[in-house]
Formats: sequence, C-alpha cells, structure tokens
Amino acid sequence: MDVQVNLTSNLYGLRRSGVSHGDVFTSPRVVRFMLDLIGYTSDKDLSAYKVLEPSFGHGDFLIEIQNRLIESAKKFNFDASEIMAKKVYGCEIDKAKYDKCIRSLRRNMPNLIPLNLKTEDFLFSSWDTQFDFIVGNPPYVRYENIPKEARNLYKIRFYTFHYRSDLYVLFYEHCLRNLSVNGRHCFICSNRWLKNEYGKKLRALISSSYNLEYIIDVENLDVFKESVLAYPSITLISNTGIGKKVKLAKIKDLSELDKPIPTKQKIFESLENWDDLFLSDKVGKLSSIEQQGFKIGIGAATGADRIFISKELENYVERELLMPLVNAKDLTGNEFNWKGLYILNPYGLDGSIINLNKYPKAKQYLEQFRPILSKRHIVKNGRIWYSLIDKIKPEIISLPKILLPDISGNNTIFVDKGLFYPAHNIYYIIGRSLEELELLAAILMSSFVRAQIESISNKMNGGLPRWQSQSIKKIRIPIISNISTTHKDKLTNAYHSRNIKDIDNIVEAIIDLECYNNISAKPVIPKSLFDYNFSGIIGFPGSGIQ
Repeated sequence: MDVQVNLTSNLYGLRRSGVSHGDVFTSPRVVRFMLDLIGYTSDKDLSAYKVLEPSFGHGDFLIEIQNRLIESAKKFNFDASEIMAKKVYGCEIDKAKYDKCIRSLRRNMPNLIPLNLKTEDFLFSSWDTQFDFIVGNPPYVRYENIPKEARNLYKIRFYTFHYRSDLYVLFYEHCLRNLSVNGRHCFICSNRWLKNEYGKKLRALISSSYNLEYIIDVENLDVFKESVLAYPSITLISNTGIGKKVKLAKIKDLSELDKPIPTKQKIFESLENWDDLFLSDKVGKLSSIEQQGFKIGIGAATGADRIFISKELENYVERELLMPLVNAKDLTGNEFNWKGLYILNPYGLDGSIINLNKYPKAKQYLEQFRPILSKRHIVKNGRIWYSLIDKIKPEIISLPKILLPDISGNNTIFVDKGLFYPAHNIYYIIGRSLEELELLAAILMSSFVRAQIESISNKMNGGLPRWQSQSIKKIRIPIISNISTTHKDKLTNAYHSRNIKDIDNIVEAIIDLECYNNISAKPVIPKSLFDYNFSGIIGFPGSGIQ
C-alpha cells in the first residue's frame, strides 16, 4: 500500500507540555537494561544480527546499539560502521528528530551512511528482510488524537486496531509480523493493552503465534526522561512458537535495572486467562460477582443532560415523570450527599415512550428544546425526538443497589436502599437482598478487592482505578451465601462503621477459610432473583449496553 504521510512534529497534536503526542523518551539506564534483556550484548558477534528500532526519535536506543557494535567489533574484528549502515534499521516520522539522531550517530562514526534508517511512518513501512532483534519505545497516541484519515487506513491494514486502540498497539503488530524465526522483541510501553478491551486482539495474536517470555512492571520508576503518567511495563516477546510460561516481575528500585534479569519472578504456566497475570494466587479459587447472582448495570444516558436532568424540573413537568437521580458528584469525599437532581423519564411502565399530549406541562417544557433534541444522532436514526439514549427502567429505582462511580477516590462504597435512579456515570449492582448487597459492598471496600481493581483496571491521571463493567466482572470474591453468620455480622458492623481495617481482617479470614476448605459448592441464588426484569442490565440480551 503506497501511503503518503504528512511528516510533521505535531502530526498527532501537542500535549500540555508542548511536545507532540507520542513523544516520551527513554532513560539510558532502561535502554541498557532492555538491550541486555533481549541479548543484544557486545560479548556476541553483533555483525551477524539485524536489529530494528521502529520509532527512534532522538536515538535513545540507536546510540546504545552503536556503542555495543563498536565494542563487539573490537572483539570479533569487523567494521562497526559498515554493520551500522547495513544491519541497523529504523524509522522516525519527524524529520527534525531524524536529523538530530543522525548527527549524534556520526560523532562516533563520521562517515556513517544510514542506509536503513528511514524518515517515514513505520506503520506504513515495508522491508525486504526480517529482524533478529526489535527494541524500542513506541509512540503513545490515544485513539481520539489519531487523525481520522489515518485511523481509516490503520483499520484496513492492522488486525489489532480494535475498539479505541492506542497507536502503540499497531507498532506491536507490525513489529511482530517482521520478527524473524527465533527473533526477540522488547518494548517499554503503557501496560493498558494487557488489561483492557482495546488490547484484546493484540493479546489474541500473541497467544496464538508468539512466546511472551517476560512482563516487567516498572510502573513505580522514573523510566522516562520526563514525568509522565504512562503506567509502563517492559515486555519481551520471542518468535519461538507459542509460549507455555510467562515470567512476571516487578521492579521497585532503579538499581534492579543493573541486573540482566529480575531475580524475583512469578511464573505462569499459560496465557489462557491474561487477567491471572495480575492477581494473587487466592483469587483464582474464588468466584465472580455475577456467578453469585448479582447483576451489573450502568445508569441512563440522555443525550441532553441539561434538558432532561435538573433540580428545577418539578416546576416545569408533571411530578409522575420525575425520578430522583444520583450521580458521581453526590458520592464524593466518602459522603452520600444527594444534591436534589431529577431526571425526566419519558417512558411508561411498559417501556414505551409516553404520549406528550397526556402531559401538557412536559409537552410545553420539551417543545421549547425540540430543535436541539431533534439534532441528536438517535433521532436522525429514527427515534422519537424526545427519546433518551437509554430507556429508563422504572423497576430499578425501587431495588436496593450498590452505587459505583466510574472514577472515584472514595474508600466508602454506598448502597442505595431503593430511592434513586443512577446517572450514566454510575455503575450499579443489584439482584440480591439489601443485607447481601451491604456484605458485597464491604468486600468491595477491602484491600483484597482494591488490589484486584488496581491490577486489572485502567488508571486515570492521578492514579485512580476505574470501576467499569469489564473490571467489575473480573473481580473474584468469596461466596457470600457460604459466609458464616458470625462473619456476616462482623462484616456488616464493620461496613456500617466504615472501619476499613476491620473489613480487611474479616475478609482475609473469610477468604482463608474458603480457600483452606476448598469450598466448591455453588453459591445459593434466591429464586426471587429471576423475577426481576433485567432488560437494560449489562450482559443481558436487548439491553443495548455492551
């Protein structure tokens, strides 16, 4: 595919710091560690290998590769400049960075002719060879910052460009496709692809065709030349067939980067379930929330909050059309403080949209916004002009429910006894009694569950993990119906007193007991659960929620 790309320094826009999206440069210490990890070391005859750096920027990796070639040449008697020209490959989309890198390389090799260092978009590059080593720090560019034209081309070209994929995912695919048999690939990169939806196809590609040898967590280190919230990991992937073992290591101190391989490792026998990589051993013996009969939902999106949600709606529409609404702002600072918002519900008990002629006040109120409401995407696709994006299910309001704001710094998890309807930024859990929901809320407040969420969910700026359906579904907890009466009473009391220390101790005791006894009985689900109408709940057919 012959594609022309605009080679500018701000192709993907600028970050707040003024540098381009994607520009996060690697510290020399990390560069040395990664080259050691893949085996590109000067004690080998490096003239025998082809190495690629797919987005070389100012040359962080290429300069160290050059240094190692020079040392290797002294031992094995070859021309380092010739091998640098012929067997070191790379791309850099930014001409200014490219030129700066070449100037740096020529300090040690004045006559260097960079035959295989290109000024182009690596994702549209093609090569007449494959590579023994591929190493680097790919650009991080969020989906919304990728130009639409480029996105459309990437979707055609790359299998892994899935959902709202970050650009670095495509670098993984293109590199792996160009890795020689027995070749080794090492990136330092955001760890989000290991956990979330947009990394799904990349994980599938690796599981089916490659050997993921190492995941090295360097999230708590200053591994870049500037302070960024990238949540990075170093991954080592080899083209030696499908791998059977994965080694997971966490580096907590920069001094550990001076060792060739981390000494503290956790070994996994397979990649059948990627989530297992980040969870404690006890987690695998427990069950999910949904397996215990709880159901996960998300609040209603209106498509026009300023019209359908307000404190003053009581003055403008019929009272029977209003529902008290709880949103994330009501659940801040470990306090449940309802601020008086209502949502206008234009649906009847049977789920059909109401006839406005029967509600003259609501008709008069909504008609003044008709031009605005009619421009919404859902209306252009055939919905009635005063529809909401999500249908409201009136039965939800009266059910006891756990309320989970998408992003929250709270230690407390609140249970609504059946008074409010959740807004679109609130996930909720229903399906069991108030008492059982309070037990679940207490367990969700425990350090045991918090550790799971921090491991399997994406963190936002500020380091806060997210409560999202894909993460909530992965959480593993003890079977609530099997908890002893004594432990239930203690856990309920600790929940009402918001005593996290007691909650942690009780939850650990419950988990130890369940794991020790190897309890395999299925959780008891009350028959009344199935009397609920779960249309509109995540995971149920016809909900319209994915």
